[in-house]
Amino acid sequence: MSQFVPEAHDAELIQKFESQALTHIEWSHRAHVRMAYLYVRLHGYEEGLKRFRDGVQKLNAVHQVPESLIRGYNETTTVAFMRIMAATVAAYEPEMPTTDSEQFCDLHTQLMTKHIMRLYYSPARRMDPRAKYEFVEPDLAPLPSP
Repeated sequence: MSQFVPEAHDAELIQKFESQALTHIEWSHRAHVRMAYLYVRLHGYEEGLKRFRDGVQKLNAVHQVPESLIRGYNETTTVAFMRIMAATVAAYEPEMPTTDSEQFCDLHTQLMTKHIMRLYYSPARRMDPRAKYEFVEPDLAPLPSP
C-alpha cells in the first residue's frame, strides 16, 4: 500500500490489538479510531476493513462482550466508520500529513465522538436488526466513498 511505517507506540497498539491483549478499558473509542487509521494507512480500505472487522470481533469475544442490537459487533457501524476513515485519510494526509495515530486523533477531532454515525443514520436505521449483521446504507446523509 504505502511506505507508512508506524511509530513504536503505534506498532505496540497493533500488536496488542492483533493478539487480543488490549484490556476492555484500553479498547476505548480513541483506540478504535487509532486502529482504523493505522489499518487504512498500512493496508488501504479493503484490506484494512477486513483486518479491523476480524480484530474487533476477536477482541469482543475475549472481552465477552454480549451480542445484542445495541452491544457487540455491528457490521454497519464498522463499514461506515472505515469508509469515513479512508475518506479522511485520502483527503487530509496529502496536505496535512500525520506521523502517528495520536497526532491523527488530535488533528481530526470530528472523529473523536462516538456519535458520528448520527450524522448519517437515524436511530431506526441503526437499530434495524439487519444493520448488525450486514452493511446498511445510511438514510440521513450519504457516506463518503472509501
